[in-house]
Amino acid sequence: MELTSHATSYLSLLAPLVAIGLAVLTRHVLISLAVGSIVGALLLNDIQPLATAADLVRRLIGVFWTLPESSDAGWGEANSWNLSILAFLLLLGAMVAMVTLSGGTRAFGEWAREHVRTRRGAQLTTVLLGAIIFIDDYFNSLAVGNISRPLTDRQGISRAKLAYLIDSTAAPICVITPISSWGAYIISLVGGVLAAHAVTDITALQAFLEMSALNFYAISALVLVISSAWLDLNLGAMRRHADMARKGDVFDGSRGEPPGNLTIEEAEGGRIRDLLLPILTLVAATVAMILYTGASALSADGQAFNLLGAFEQTDVATSLLAGGAVALIATLALLWPRSTVRRRAGLALLRGIHSMLPAVYILVLAWLLTGIISDLGTGAYLASLVEGVLAAQWLPMLLFVLAGIMAFATGTSWGTFGIMLPIAGDMAAATDIAMLLPMMGAVLAGAVFGDHCSPISDTTILSSTGAACHHIDHVLTQLPYAGLGALSTLAGYLTLGLTGSGPLGLMVTLAVLALAVAWQHRLQPSQPGA
Repeated sequence: MELTSHATSYLSLLAPLVAIGLAVLTRHVLISLAVGSIVGALLLNDIQPLATAADLVRRLIGVFWTLPESSDAGWGEANSWNLSILAFLLLLGAMVAMVTLSGGTRAFGEWAREHVRTRRGAQLTTVLLGAIIFIDDYFNSLAVGNISRPLTDRQGISRAKLAYLIDSTAAPICVITPISSWGAYIISLVGGVLAAHAVTDITALQAFLEMSALNFYAISALVLVISSAWLDLNLGAMRRHADMARKGDVFDGSRGEPPGNLTIEEAEGGRIRDLLLPILTLVAATVAMILYTGASALSADGQAFNLLGAFEQTDVATSLLAGGAVALIATLALLWPRSTVRRRAGLALLRGIHSMLPAVYILVLAWLLTGIISDLGTGAYLASLVEGVLAAQWLPMLLFVLAGIMAFATGTSWGTFGIMLPIAGDMAAATDIAMLLPMMGAVLAGAVFGDHCSPISDTTILSSTGAACHHIDHVLTQLPYAGLGALSTLAGYLTLGLTGSGPLGLMVTLAVLALAVAWQHRLQPSQPGA
């Protein structure tokens, strides 16, 4: 049966709105994603139950195995991207369990208690780690979360605050860094937009670097996360979590332990290197595989190796899987000689894998819903809302808002980039081609903002997983920070549109943000141990 697109109807918004609304109201993410998927599938199949059920089964299988369009095309093939990401999560869970069993996590916590003695220091360390590990946001969220959890737990910093520090560092860093999976993807899209409009006086890389300076939300998010760490700033619902954490409940135990918490008895005699060597191996192996898969793709195309080209052509999912496998093997080799670890390794590995299953279930349903939203035409409908709005001075601000709504509703910043960057190019060509880069920068900014706010975003899911925080707690506590960054960004894009000056727009963004932070800090009661 042919699916019914709703790209010209507000009905295309129904599935994501149901999923997001239920997630916030009920706090049951799996049920919310499932209901949103059912609503979307019903719309695609003209409210026919049998056709809807068959479509949902086909899509669920498609998350793991890509089915052919017809029976004559064979059996299809494995969905290597999704399977590699899920396998990486399970490998990481197993590795973290072994590190926990070895006593390495506790040893690092003891060291941190002696050397990082303040809440400010613990939070700034987390932000610094996020800035250093800029290769990929998935990798950033999970690696930084596992390194920083013992550190922030020791200082009584809530898991919700840790998730915010991770999430609001990962994507903003990746989106403004050319040597990252995000940067390579965006540069390839920008190159297509420049070619489509015969813009030859600037290369795609130069355009990306200029757009990074015009990505006011990413810059304001980074400034805000550093300010929040320095001032121990807890906005909105985060204050309740901060109060609970100071009492010793870092994850708000009123709802039980969140996914990702391991109940493993740690062996005596753990060393800091039992934590650091596996993490360093994971970083080194993943980066090496990113370069290797990128270089292999360049070679297959007959191109000489170059760093940016390798990042553009790399297979991130395969690289993460290989890096995770190498890191787990290295962890086992490091710890296996210790008899106390060896005796309990099997159970620890199973518990580590089990700890990642909630994140796996959420990701699978999020991918299912994302595919349905794509077929509904939600992105195309939202993009159509800007047709006929041609006053150039308003366009950067308008595109920021629209890209934010699209990323929020679809749960994907990359999908928003793919849809909105060409639209921004067309709108600039129809009004003022000099506004091309500011308008594309506004799209990047809006996409990251929407991604930060969306409960169905995979990066939001992985940030809460890395922090071992309740997913909806992370979404709700990050919203005030994202909203503050967005308001500052709107002021900046309004200034840019009216004056045509990017630097002035950035100055206004940072000035509004500074005033808002100072006001919020003044309202916040002082706490000991900052």
